[in-house]
Amino acid sequence: MKQTNMFLLAAVATLFVACGGRGNMKFGDNEFPVQTIGTTGSTTESTYPAVIKGIQDVEIRPKIAGFITQINVKEGQTVSAGQVLFVIDNSTYQAAVRQASASVNSALSQLNTAKMTYDNSTQLYKKNVIGTFEMQSAQNTYETAKAAVAQARAALQSAKDMLSFCYVKSPAAGVVGSLPYKVGALVSATNQQALTTVSNISTIEVYFSMTEKDILEMSKEAGNSNAAVADMPTVKLKLVDGTIYNQPGKVVKMSGVIDPTTGTVSMIARFSNPDKLLKSGGSGSILVPHVKDHSIVIPQSYAFEVQNKIFVYTVGNDNKAKYTEITVDPQNDGQNYVVTSGLKTGDRVITNGITKLSDGMAIKPITKEQYDQKIAKAAKLGAIQGDYKKMKEAFK
Repeated sequence: MKQTNMFLLAAVATLFVACGGRGNMKFGDNEFPVQTIGTTGSTTESTYPAVIKGIQDVEIRPKIAGFITQINVKEGQTVSAGQVLFVIDNSTYQAAVRQASASVNSALSQLNTAKMTYDNSTQLYKKNVIGTFEMQSAQNTYETAKAAVAQARAALQSAKDMLSFCYVKSPAAGVVGSLPYKVGALVSATNQQALTTVSNISTIEVYFSMTEKDILEMSKEAGNSNAAVADMPTVKLKLVDGTIYNQPGKVVKMSGVIDPTTGTVSMIARFSNPDKLLKSGGSGSILVPHVKDHSIVIPQSYAFEVQNKIFVYTVGNDNKAKYTEITVDPQNDGQNYVVTSGLKTGDRVITNGITKLSDGMAIKPITKEQYDQKIAKAAKLGAIQGDYKKMKEAFK
């Protein structure tokens, strides 16, 4: 068995030597892969910090002062319009309603008496039993009694309204926010902090800002700012965990005023929120795509950066490498550059081994396929070398 293994080791060693000795298979000293530049469609994305809000965020505040006696909801609970959220101590207001109701009954009694007196005076006046003065006095008393009833009823309605304010209701459907006050807390309309906030998050509005320059370019291209908003493509929302929200968004509003402190314009995009995943007050980033036809796109690995400038090596007709500066779109996907100047269709760019190049260096261009084949051979040779070393160690 040992003799057989020795023969196998010798065979591998022979193959290894035949493939190039020690495994460092070398390209020609001046062979570099070259690609001819063409155009293609490109999509880049601009990223803007964003704040998430419900389509309707309503602060809930009491209209009267008093102690909270009941809290009927919990944080995060979904409520409907008109649902009672809080109850404020109402004993005083119930007493006021009873008193106002009694005043109405008293006024009605006085009205009935005044009406009987008026009716009787009318009959006596027709029979010339009483004069005009007595008749007019009875009529005035009757009119005064009717006014007193109206006044008492108005006071009763006011007392009922004040009592109803003790039951703080939600003006809209939505989700309850934080509850800073507990049962027993004294609250009033002048409190700085609201009782809670009810957010309608069935649809979410995402606020972000774009630069004045971007807005100006969009408006010029579309004709006006309203058309620019209408022409904006579907946007995406990147959440704080780095994932992309699964619903598309549409920009629906643009502020008509530029913020002088930041030089930006506020924008609003709307997203459907069927699963209630997004919460009012959250944050994220808006991704606005930019689609361009006939763009020159190169992998970032083709280029290198020197003092905030980007360069590539191009190859002229004399097959010499040329140190070439390019400018690129600042928005990119992290893998490719959209070249805005420095390259044109038909130019040839060296794609690999650029760290070994120098300006004016003569090279022998090879195709990507030839380069890949050489890489594959080198990888195969490396595997053979590894096997040979392992077998040598086994027979030491």
